[in-house]
Amino acid sequence: MPAFHFELVSPEKLIFAGDVEAVTVPGLEGEFTVLKSHAPLMSTLKPGVVSVEGVPGSKTKLFVRGGFADVAPHGLTILAEYAVPLEELDAAEFSADIKAAEGEVAAAQTDETRRLAVEKRDHLLELKAALGI
Repeated sequence: MPAFHFELVSPEKLIFAGDVEAVTVPGLEGEFTVLKSHAPLMSTLKPGVVSVEGVPGSKTKLFVRGGFADVAPHGLTILAEYAVPLEELDAAEFSADIKAAEGEVAAAQTDETRRLAVEKRDHLLELKAALGI
């Protein structure tokens, strides 16, 4: 499979940069997989796992908490609010994220902010259950 360039950047640092064969991204409207020569696309991310199939055949999984994915002719760039390799994910920190999301739900003052806060909390709860943490 042909390779393309992928970078995942968090506010703190460059988490991943290199040539890959495929990247599965947790888009807000559903997961999507990017391959070489993918049509240009920009998507908001939901909390979830970015699965990277590297060259030659290596696999990496990274947890992201929101952000944006930009598919362009030169490759894929993800600007994440927070990102960490899955094996470094701290269960206590993850639980704190869920508690913070529940606080956002309680503090929401409009229907729209409440809907968004509930959606974020529910994504985190689904992910926690899926990861078994």
